[in-house]
Amino acid sequence: MLNKSEIKDIASLAFKKQRDDTGLFVAEGTKIVSEFLYTIPHQIEKIYATQDWVAKNEMFLNNISLSIISPIELEKISQLKTPNQVVAVLKKIVPVEPFISNEVALYLDTIQDPGNFGAIVRIADWFGLKNIIGSEGCADIYNAKVIQSSMASIARVNIWYDVNQDWLAKQKASILAATLNGKSIYDQQKIIEGVVLIGNESRGVRSEFLQMATAEITIPKIGAAESLNAAVATGILLSHLMH
Repeated sequence: MLNKSEIKDIASLAFKKQRDDTGLFVAEGTKIVSEFLYTIPHQIEKIYATQDWVAKNEMFLNNISLSIISPIELEKISQLKTPNQVVAVLKKIVPVEPFISNEVALYLDTIQDPGNFGAIVRIADWFGLKNIIGSEGCADIYNAKVIQSSMASIARVNIWYDVNQDWLAKQKASILAATLNGKSIYDQQKIIEGVVLIGNESRGVRSEFLQMATAEITIPKIGAAESLNAAVATGILLSHLMH
């Protein structure tokens, strides 16, 4: 049974300051928690789950701190509108500053929407990218919406925040900036090494970053839409750029 202190501590992890102070974050749902159990079990601090979930997953729970709770208790600690059987508290993953060599990486310039950020992480994982660099102002990777939309891909992609905003200036690899007026992606050769720069949802890539770009690329528009969702654009770009 959960006590009031435990409920309060878990609920507080909805706030970035508390996540930063404790070094912990929350993941929810059967699929996401199962993925974390498979990929980073050593990062799991504790799992809170219904008896049904435990019965189906007990073979994976060796050496995992576990509390079996009721559906009512699950509602008290869940950040979802519809709680789903299990909540896990995990230790944050320590990122490393990426060194780009024979790989493609993403640099995200102030991607503020958590759903977009999480979807981009999932897309990067789909295409086998190992590194994402986020500028200051990007959504927090441990925001609940980012965790949900990334579907546990944060366990496989190194997400490093460029706090000093000097990482791009140090790169020797080519930097391809996604803009509305760049070279058609259909005319761009595939790459085996480089950085793809994705801009803010409404303002695009900031001018100081554009100055560092080797080239600007775009997805040619046929219809009348003003722009593409950042995550959708990232998926299209990577599908044409990756070998």
